[in-house]
Amino acid sequence: MTPGAPDGPPRAKVSRMSGTGSPSYRERNSTADRALDILLMFTDTQLVISGTAVAERLGVARSTAYRYLQSLASSRFLEEAPGGGFRLGLRVMEIARLARRSYGLSEFALPAMTALAEDVNETILLTRRTGELVVCVDLAEAGTRAVRISYERGSTLPLNAGASALVLLAWLPEEEARRLLQSTDLHRFTPATLTDVDTLMKRLAHIRRAGYSVTRGELDPDVMGIAAPVRDEQKQVVAAVSIAALASRVFPEAEAELARKVRETAQEISDRLVAVGG
Repeated sequence: MTPGAPDGPPRAKVSRMSGTGSPSYRERNSTADRALDILLMFTDTQLVISGTAVAERLGVARSTAYRYLQSLASSRFLEEAPGGGFRLGLRVMEIARLARRSYGLSEFALPAMTALAEDVNETILLTRRTGELVVCVDLAEAGTRAVRISYERGSTLPLNAGASALVLLAWLPEEEARRLLQSTDLHRFTPATLTDVDTLMKRLAHIRRAGYSVTRGELDPDVMGIAAPVRDEQKQVVAAVSIAALASRVFPEAEAELARKVRETAQEISDRLVAVGG
C-alpha cells in the first residue's frame, strides 16, 4: 500500500590518462599530495599552523615546509596569520561557495538514506514543505522486500498526516504552524487521521519534546512512518528524513531502535549541510 494525497496514492516508479613521459610527472603528484596534507591539518581546534608543525607532519626540512606554505599562500589557499603561522585563505572560501552551489539537498542526503534503507530494509524518504504541501524530494528503497512502499519523487503529501509532515510542522513557530493548519483543508484519510487543529498542536509539541515523529495508519491504514528533522547551519529545520514501512512489519517494541537510526541519519545529513554551508 502507498500513502498519498486525497485524490490517490503517489507511486514510485574513460579514458585513463597515462604518464606524459616527463621526468617531473611523479614529482608533481607528490607535491599535490603534500599540499593536500597541509590543508588537511586544519581542524576546528587548529585554525593556524606553523612551518615547524608542517615540517614535522610531512617529515621534511623546515625550509621545504616553508616552500610548500609559500606556494599555497601565493595561490591564496593560505595566508599569513596576524600572530604568525598560516591560516586558510580566501581561495578556500571561494571553493566552499562553489561547492554549496553545486550540491543539492538530495546529494547531501542520499548516501546516508541509502545506508539506512539497506540497514532497516525499508523505504526511506526525504521530504520538504512547500506552503500547505509536503513534497517527496527523494527516496531510497530496500531491494529485498517482497512488498515495498513506493513513492515518486515530486509527489505531494498532506500537511496533517504522516510522520514527515508533522516533523516539518513541529519546529515552526507555534503561531505559524497554527495559522497553516487553520488555513488548510485538513482531510481525514483514515480513522486515525487528526483533523482538529488544537489536537494537532498538542501532537506537534509532543514531537518537539521527543525529537522525532511516529505515525501508524494516519495516512494509509497499512503504513507507519518514523521521521526526524534535518537542520541547516542556522539550526532551522529544512527537511525531514523518514522510514515508511508496512505497519504489520514493525512491532511497537522496535520503534525506539528505528527512531534512533532515523535520528542518526537526519543528524548525519544535517552535519553535511553545516560542513558546506557553515
